[in-house]
Amino acid sequence: MNIKECYAYLNSAEFEALARRIYGDSAAAVEAARERWTCAVDNFKALYGDRDGIMLFSTPGRTEIGGNHTDHNNGRVLAAAVNLDTIAVAAPNGTGEVNVKSEGFPADGISIDYMAPCKDEKFTSKALIRGVAAKMESLGYSIGGFDAYTTSKVLKGSGLSSSAAFEVLLVTIYDHLFNKGEISPLLAAQIAQYAENVFFGKPCGLMDQTACAYGGFVAIDFADLAKPVAEPVDFDFAHSGYGLVITDTRGDHANLNDEYAAIRTEMQAIAGHYGKNVLRECSKADVLRDAGSLRKEYGDRAVLRAMHFFNDNDRVSAQRALLAEGDMQGFLNLVNASGNSSWTMLQNCFIPGPEQGVTLGLAVSKDFLNGEGACRVHGGGFAGTIQAFVPDDKVDAYCAVMNALFGEGAAHALFIRPLGTIRLA
Repeated sequence: MNIKECYAYLNSAEFEALARRIYGDSAAAVEAARERWTCAVDNFKALYGDRDGIMLFSTPGRTEIGGNHTDHNNGRVLAAAVNLDTIAVAAPNGTGEVNVKSEGFPADGISIDYMAPCKDEKFTSKALIRGVAAKMESLGYSIGGFDAYTTSKVLKGSGLSSSAAFEVLLVTIYDHLFNKGEISPLLAAQIAQYAENVFFGKPCGLMDQTACAYGGFVAIDFADLAKPVAEPVDFDFAHSGYGLVITDTRGDHANLNDEYAAIRTEMQAIAGHYGKNVLRECSKADVLRDAGSLRKEYGDRAVLRAMHFFNDNDRVSAQRALLAEGDMQGFLNLVNASGNSSWTMLQNCFIPGPEQGVTLGLAVSKDFLNGEGACRVHGGGFAGTIQAFVPDDKVDAYCAVMNALFGEGAAHALFIRPLGTIRLA
């Protein structure tokens, strides 16, 4: 497409139909999406001019649904894409240069003639742009120079994986501009993870990228890290009778690295007792049998965290089955069970001291829901976000309660997006 054709597409029935699936089935949602995309095309034109070969891309953020802190011990997780996305207007430029301008950030440019990690690019977007290209080239895929303008609604610091969305978006751009969209969702996620691990410098897992790539609900089994199994779960959340709300408790994440690291360390200490590297290779029955001696050697919290792993790992399989059966209430019961386990056994809902935003948010949520819906800690925990499934007719009231508690804009009503990373046109 050229610029004129982009504008024509954005005003077409084809765009409206797709926008309703991505952003919500209402005229207001479609119009907001059209305005946002038109602005993105305007900015691309201002930066790079008109040309042929322009394509439009969208990659969703993600939410963790089940399996809290199970992935780093080769466990199972259940995740889902959300309607907040990172979008791009991109076109090949016929050179060996990649230029990406993201709204609110300085422009990033790299040469694809150099495909090794650069020390001075660590923790920057340039590292991700280069890392994705390097991995794709090593796998035999074509790469080339392109110009892109991106903008994102994926909330930063909310556990919705804005970085993973950007990484998967880059894979999708390279894939469609130069490879006719051949790359599978799982491979796209693995390429994105490689870029973040090796070039960006963050040792992340694969859950975030996988959920962004697949869309909808996706169950992921990390028993074999070299060959994880990701399987979409067919469930129509839009007609479930519940809304999804993520609330930022706005706690201070500073100085919590040791708290996050201790979860993995303690779980693996219990695994090490049995000569294993991760708890997935161990038996819950053995841990319960040996709990008396394990608590003396590793501490009570380590034993509790191991028990949480085994229980939450099993819950993921059960949640997946309940969704496939359309049993929303059974699914919500397990969301609550997972949340209670994180609170009491994993112990990542509170930190020492008077600030207890996560636990306060969960306590107020439970009181509000009064046996309906479900709530749980979301992601890493300690001072982060909470997740709630709220009856449709109470979503606005619930958001008002959370905003009053944590400040205006803390609560965000979302929905599960059925589509993963895509090229729109």
